[in-house]
Amino acid sequence: MRTNSFLGRDWIDAELDYTKEEWETLIDVALDLKRKHAMGEDQTHILRGKTLYTMFFNQSLRTRSTFATGIQQLGGFHVDLEPGKTYTPAREGYDIPYKTERIADIARILSRVGDAIAIRMYGPPAYWIYGFANATLKEFAEHAQIPIINMEDDKYHPTQTLADLITIKEKFGTLKGLKLTMSWAYSGSVEKPRAVPQSVVLAATKMGMDVTLAHPKGFELEPAVIDACKEFSADMGGSFKIVNDFEAGFKGADVVYPKAWGSVPCFDFTDESGKTVKQRAPEEAERLNNASKDWMTTTKQMKLTNKNAIYMHCLPADRGQ
Repeated sequence: MRTNSFLGRDWIDAELDYTKEEWETLIDVALDLKRKHAMGEDQTHILRGKTLYTMFFNQSLRTRSTFATGIQQLGGFHVDLEPGKTYTPAREGYDIPYKTERIADIARILSRVGDAIAIRMYGPPAYWIYGFANATLKEFAEHAQIPIINMEDDKYHPTQTLADLITIKEKFGTLKGLKLTMSWAYSGSVEKPRAVPQSVVLAATKMGMDVTLAHPKGFELEPAVIDACKEFSADMGGSFKIVNDFEAGFKGADVVYPKAWGSVPCFDFTDESGKTVKQRAPEEAERLNNASKDWMTTTKQMKLTNKNAIYMHCLPADRGQ
């Protein structure tokens, strides 16, 4: 267990920046806190007097409610800064007079009065420019003197993935050696971020699991994410493979995680200077999505998994589409 390396750190690209041992520590501590809460033990001393600011640029039920509940159960305070009721944080070049405020100014002010800032941003608030939201969080981190927590951006969702790994550990008692399949699944909604699948495959390979990524052609994840998964699996003794067959991903799996995400044409891609190198193609994204309507989980696919396999989903679920 590693307990001396967390204070003051950001939680943005945690699947990449935190070590396997640090992830194991977070899982173990979270499980301990959960057990103590179930037994009615008071834990309000842990974050007594601490203030968490949250900014949700997108809808949220589970993340919003659990962050607010968690900080209060640990003795802290939660202040939700609704974008429509505050000046919207803006990067250079995206200013709107008297409607936005530079990120640097907001980060410095909140650092003087609070203890952490948690942000959710992807999709329309990030102009569907892939990586724009992630860069926004990192700009906050550059200017803040308090930790920045990623509650889902357009690349990663580390808090969701931490919760997922905790669930798997509860169900199986271990992570090592389990086969996890992260699979694309059809949804009537075409435009969705890549955050959940990218975080899941990164963290699972880092923990030494045997990971299968299943998706139709056209729904590839970021190449750098795939490279990192291959590196993690080699270093941690697990495995990683990609298949373009829905049912192949279910065969022999201990954990299946069907989840829709946007195809490559859903996003604008830019270079390091911000210049667009590949534009969105909504019609092509619609075509790719409609071509894979059969990627839907039923009892037929679940019968292909291992006997005690579990089905996971981060919700909200698009049922019956």
